[in-house]
Amino acid sequence: MRQSSTRDRSVRNSAARSLLCRVSRLVRAPDAAGHLRAFVLSGIGTVLATRAYLELTGYPQLGTGSLHIAHVLWGGLLMAAGLCVAIAFLGRSARTWVAVLGGIGFGLFIDEIGKFVTARTDYFYQPAAGLIYLVFAGLVLLLQWSRGRGTPSPQERTAAALQLALAGITSGVSPAARAAAVRSLQHSADPVDVAVVGLLVALPARESRWDARRERTVQRVRAAADRLLTRRWPVVLVAVYLVVQPVVTLTGAALEHATGELARAPERGADLVVIGASLAAALLGVRGATLLRRDRRRALRAFHLALLVDLLFAQIFKFTVNQFAAVSALAVNLVLLWVVSAETRRRQPGPGDGVGVGRDPGTPGQSVPKIHRRASRPRSWRA
Repeated sequence: MRQSSTRDRSVRNSAARSLLCRVSRLVRAPDAAGHLRAFVLSGIGTVLATRAYLELTGYPQLGTGSLHIAHVLWGGLLMAAGLCVAIAFLGRSARTWVAVLGGIGFGLFIDEIGKFVTARTDYFYQPAAGLIYLVFAGLVLLLQWSRGRGTPSPQERTAAALQLALAGITSGVSPAARAAAVRSLQHSADPVDVAVVGLLVALPARESRWDARRERTVQRVRAAADRLLTRRWPVVLVAVYLVVQPVVTLTGAALEHATGELARAPERGADLVVIGASLAAALLGVRGATLLRRDRRRALRAFHLALLVDLLFAQIFKFTVNQFAAVSALAVNLVLLWVVSAETRRRQPGPGDGVGVGRDPGTPGQSVPKIHRRASRPRSWRA
């Protein structure tokens, strides 16, 4: 018996090592975060556009008689089209199309989740909106995880530079991207890395109009955000909102409890979760407001936690209760989270204990380094 147990444990350990070896062969794509972002935004936009269109047109039926072509089928076709593009084509443009087509198809698919989790195939199943929000919140967390996985391995640096070189064969490569790729391999004496660097240097330099326009837009937005955050009122506005909004929610819930309306609510469990989350957010908001004058960093951490409580927990149940009318409150909270995150980054000490950071060595024009190698009417307090 003991020998059998030891043998089973050995087999399990061997299987686990085999799985780890297979997983370890997966190489992270350097542009994965951008394409995941395109996938998520395409999916969210598709869900909102689909719900708005169906609401405005009275939920038309595509088909005649007993036939109804559900839009989940179009979603499957678009996801299949995205897979075909990924299989048939190379390059950055193909990956962008895969992300967008896949995101639109996934949005059409997940919008009909109510039909697949209910015995009566109910598209208007009330918790469906909360489930859709939960799925996209998980994808956003995956996006954040992919952006912060630490320093890439040597194999990943080589694969990233080679991917850039392959894309540059047909479309050229920008000076900034080439400089960054060469810089990541310049201290390697591996013959493969030396060959990849040589290929990068030999490629024609070509700045994409879209990339240049996007970079200028990003720089303008960042400059405007920096000017905005140098003022005091954005953070004060965050503090006021995080204190007042939960208090309004709790007051409305108390009034409904007094009148008996809360006990008759169809989604009473979701209402109770929203109340509990609002209480937690109110306590964190009050703590942040009291710390704002004497310890701004701790105040920002409290505000950040209060917003995460709402975004990662309460919003799931707010969408269950209010359906897609909860989008407006979600948008407000996302803007406030951006303000708090940007202000936190701005107050972090830079390299050299506050010494200004110089110009990015990967700016265009720099020489390449030398090679060493349906919705119900919402109630205001639940928003």
